[in-house]
Amino acid sequence: MKRPLPSLNALRAFETTARHLSFVPAADELHVTPAAVKQLVRKLEEHLGIALVERSGRGLRVTPAGGAGLESLAAGFEQIERAVGQMSAYRNPQRLVVSAEPSFATAWLVPRLERFRAMYPDIDVLIDSSLRLANLEKGAADVAIRFGVAPQKGEVAYRLFDEQLCAFCSPSLTTRHDGLRQLDDLSRATLIHWDTSALTWATATRAWVGWEPWLETLGAGHIDARRGVSFSDYNLAVQAAIAGQGVVLGSLPILSDLVTAGLLVRPFTDIVETSIGYDIVATRDAVGTQQVKSFIAWTKAEAAGAA
Repeated sequence: MKRPLPSLNALRAFETTARHLSFVPAADELHVTPAAVKQLVRKLEEHLGIALVERSGRGLRVTPAGGAGLESLAAGFEQIERAVGQMSAYRNPQRLVVSAEPSFATAWLVPRLERFRAMYPDIDVLIDSSLRLANLEKGAADVAIRFGVAPQKGEVAYRLFDEQLCAFCSPSLTTRHDGLRQLDDLSRATLIHWDTSALTWATATRAWVGWEPWLETLGAGHIDARRGVSFSDYNLAVQAAIAGQGVVLGSLPILSDLVTAGLLVRPFTDIVETSIGYDIVATRDAVGTQQVKSFIAWTKAEAAGAA
C-alpha cells in the first residue's frame, strides 16, 4: 500500500524555504507568517521522519535528505504553475496579466488603464502589482513593465522611458519664507529615502535611486545624504512627500502627473539622467498574440504622449 503524500502546502513551504534559506523571505513569497512556514516544514519533516533543514549561523541550510529531492520538487512546482497558466488561458483567452512594480502601477499605469479598456473592451486586464520579478517564460504574467532590469533569455523588451531623476516635494515646502529654492537648501530639509535592499534583482536600480549618487552627480556631495526617513514601499515615500514631510527622489516621466495635479512640485530644475529606464517586456511567443501586441502598442503610445 502506497504511503500517502504530504500536503502540497508543506512541500511548497519547504521548497520556498530551501530556496531562500530563511523562513522570513519564504513567508513573504507565500503571503503567510514565518511561523506558519516553519510549522509546515516541521509537519513535512514529521511526515517523512527526517530533518530537511537545520540552523546554520543566522540562517538555515538544507540537509542532505532535503537536498536529495529539492531539484525534482522545484521542477514539479514549475510544471504545476505552467499547467495552471495554460488552463487559465484556455478558460479566458482574452485575459491579459500585466506585471508591474507597485509605484509605476499606482502613479502611471492605473490612471491610464481606462483608456486601454475603452479601446479594447474584450480584453480583461489583471494588474499583478508586485516587487517580485515575474517569470514570463513560466507563465507568471503575459507582459511585464520593469525598471532597471535587463531582458531575460527569450524575452523582447521595448523602452518606454529613459530614467530622469528629480527631487519632488509638496508645494507647501517651497512657498514658505524659508522654502526650498536651490539645491543647497536640501541641507536643512528632510530627505525621504526608498529602501531597496529587499529588491534582489535591483542592482542597477540601487546604484541610482539613492540621494547620495544623485547629489554627487550634481556636484553637491557635501550635503549629508544619510539624514531623513526611509520607506520600503516607494508609494509610501511619495505619499510622505505629498503630505509635506520631506523631499523624495522620483522619476520625472512617472511622477509628472502628480505635478500636473498640483500634489507635488519640483523645487529645483536639476535632473540626473541615468543609464536605466522603464521597459515593457514579453516573451517572443507572447509578442505574437493579439492581446499582448495591442497592450504593448498602447503602452508605447501612452509613454510617447507623456514624454
